[in-house]
Amino acid sequence: MRALQIESAGVLKVKDVPVPEIDSDEVLVKVAGVGLCHSDIHVRHMPEWPIPNMTLGHETAGYVEKLGENVTEVTEGQAVLVYLVWACGVCRPCIEGRDNVCANNGGRLGMPPCPGLGPDGGMAEYMKVKARYLEPLGDLDPVTAGPLADAGLTPMHAVNGAQHRLTPGSTAVVIGLGGLGHMGLQILKATTGARIIAIDSSEQKLELARNHGADETFISDGETAAKVLALTDDYGADAVFDFVGVQPTVDLATNIIAPDGALRFVGLGEGSFTYAADALTSTLPWGVDVRRSYGGTRSDQRQVIELAKLGKISVDVKQYSLEDGIQAFDDLEAGNVPGRAVLVP
Repeated sequence: MRALQIESAGVLKVKDVPVPEIDSDEVLVKVAGVGLCHSDIHVRHMPEWPIPNMTLGHETAGYVEKLGENVTEVTEGQAVLVYLVWACGVCRPCIEGRDNVCANNGGRLGMPPCPGLGPDGGMAEYMKVKARYLEPLGDLDPVTAGPLADAGLTPMHAVNGAQHRLTPGSTAVVIGLGGLGHMGLQILKATTGARIIAIDSSEQKLELARNHGADETFISDGETAAKVLALTDDYGADAVFDFVGVQPTVDLATNIIAPDGALRFVGLGEGSFTYAADALTSTLPWGVDVRRSYGGTRSDQRQVIELAKLGKISVDVKQYSLEDGIQAFDDLEAGNVPGRAVLVP
């Protein structure tokens, strides 16, 4: 079969590799489509990569091709989504429904593995997966549904963790309208009554945001914080979701959050700010809670799939063949992919 692999640091190739052999609790999935994420770009540019010849891709959907002898959860031919978080399922956090912070497969400072960032992922014709990591898609098209596994899941978890501030009359800000951001905006629109302000450096992406229901849109520049504050009578936004995480967006987020606000850093652009245990409010107003989170829970994933089935959210997709996968990497890195790039084997 054909697979897009990272051979070594910075070296991507589409190669012929064997079809995976499955164990008794595993399923062979015939890949229909797999999303390309900025995390994959980070992997490509890591100065060292410890897992040679690893198949990339952590946003995978397809059809059940073959069942292990002990598998009863799915049936052959069924359309499925591969859940991002490969947790143990038996530790206390998992039992409590917090599998994205699994104690056994992540621990205190780690995170549970996910396909394409350790185990082989879905940028291939076939992929092997433990049956318990599959979610039925029903009538959703698996060619375009793969991004629901991260671009849908991760914003869903961030929004669910901020629902206490997303009350009627509240204001939510979405910074960055790329793969995750354009889904986060739709999730906010579908699950809250908040006024939504969308911010990006691209007018094309702001037009996408308006099409998805943003109430206000601003080009990101030196005046953006003042414009947001003016819309909130200088009080600030009740929830701010930074889907970029570079220093300018982190600065913007901290400058527009309201007291007791929910500040969510989703993008991993390595921006930072100093948080001190003192009485000053020069960095953050009183009561702001700050979170960054990994992926989402199984409950979040099922909620995302249900919203998609109801037509309340959808992934804006630009399709590439698997053979053109490296070009898709280049296009995403250059900012030429509105929504999500999807490779179709």
